Amino acid sequence: MDLFTLSFLIVTTILAAFSFVKNKDKTIDAMKKSRGMMGSMLSQIIAIIMLIGLVLTIIPPELIKTTLGNANENSAVIIAALVGSVTLIPAFVAFPLIGSLVNVGASIVPAVAFLTTLTMVGIVTFPLEKSTFGTKFAISRNILSFFLAVGIALTMGVIL
Repeated sequence: MDLFTLSFLIVTTILAAFSFVKNKDKTIDAMKKSRGMMGSMLSQIIAIIMLIGLVLTIIPPELIKTTLGNANENSAVIIAALVGSVTLIPAFVAFPLIGSLVNVGASIVPAVAFLTTLTMVGIVTFPLEKSTFGTKFAISRNILSFFLAVGIALTMGVIL
């Protein structure tokens, strides 16, 4: 267990004990509600794990490493940014997916490009955005978001 997880567990235990001492009934009610919420999210968590497993099964790690690895970082950033722009998956699925891609050999910069364009650019949702905000705004926002996402990815490459 890493230091962050351990410290998070310790702080949570201390705060839960403090809450229990302060108001036992409210703490027990809150724990029952959180257990119910976790139970309702369990199917989504299992689906995320299965989706990540499916992606890593369909796309061999060697392909991920050669396409998104360190060897061709500039083209990898563009490929990842384009794929992220047209992909529509929730962020809570994207974060573990990105971690898995990095674990099998993807470089950080393309992974960040994929993640930022995934959350910032909406090619799939463009028709809805166009009808709500207008064509000029939707196009401008998506183009600006694409270039900002690539800039964020390149900045992360310098920082990390």
